[in-house]
Amino acid sequence: MKNIALNIEKTNIATIIKFTSNDILASGSHQYNNIDEAKNSPLAQQLFYLPFVKRVYISTNFIALERFAIVEWSDVQDEVKEQIENFLNAGGVLVSVEEAPKKIPVEVYAESTPNPSVMKFVANLKLVENDLEFKNSQEAKNAPLASELFNFPFVKEIFISENYVSVTKNDLAEWNEITVEIRSFIRQFIADGKTIALENALQKKVSEVYTPDIELDDVSKQIIDILEEYIKPAVAADGGNIIFQSYAASSKTVNVILQGACSGCPSSTITLKNGIENMLKQLIPGKINEVVAVNS
Repeated sequence: MKNIALNIEKTNIATIIKFTSNDILASGSHQYNNIDEAKNSPLAQQLFYLPFVKRVYISTNFIALERFAIVEWSDVQDEVKEQIENFLNAGGVLVSVEEAPKKIPVEVYAESTPNPSVMKFVANLKLVENDLEFKNSQEAKNAPLASELFNFPFVKEIFISENYVSVTKNDLAEWNEITVEIRSFIRQFIADGKTIALENALQKKVSEVYTPDIELDDVSKQIIDILEEYIKPAVAADGGNIIFQSYAASSKTVNVILQGACSGCPSSTITLKNGIENMLKQLIPGKINEVVAVNS
């Protein structure tokens, strides 16, 4: 019998918990979204029989689990820890090398955006749960895909959304010279099953920057609903994102943050004024004077 003891660690995401070990548990990183994908991992298969387990991650020195909302980790974490420890100490196999998962069939295509400095690379599968924006390589240290893209001398900024990557280039190259190279790199990276972003990369995301525990006024709530329903899908189609920051009732000014292809786009001012601002004025009459991008 082995004597492996695990430590319970909380993560930045309330639904995900980690069980860490000082010993090496597995080679490489493995993610399983359901029991069918876990054919090469007896431990993951066993864990999926727990009704609250949504996703299983197995890495070199930890096992992370994502749960459904039917329980809280505080209610079940000790029992799960004991179950995993018993499995490991009985010599159970985490991942069978002989049945290592095959490369993910991936298609990636390039799509131009209204911003001439930005190209959108769209994948046929989900990349991340939350939008991630990186202005430089230092910010991307916990996001392997972005970190490696920054090794290209012409890559200036990176925005990763659910199923696409928007790359902002500098003046060292033209898109017709580098598009195929970047597309092929992203496709191969995903096909090799490499990690797009680690859990703590979420700390770098520009999420809803208003303080969520502060009660929003009715106008702010209306603005957020309109942005989510009408504006964000159109902006995402162009490789960008827009996030509500604040609303000043005294000046009737809406402050937003632009990401991805929208950030620094020559046409973003026209979009803000002729598109977003006009829509908000029509849907919330008398409450909106202007929309301002605080990071433009």
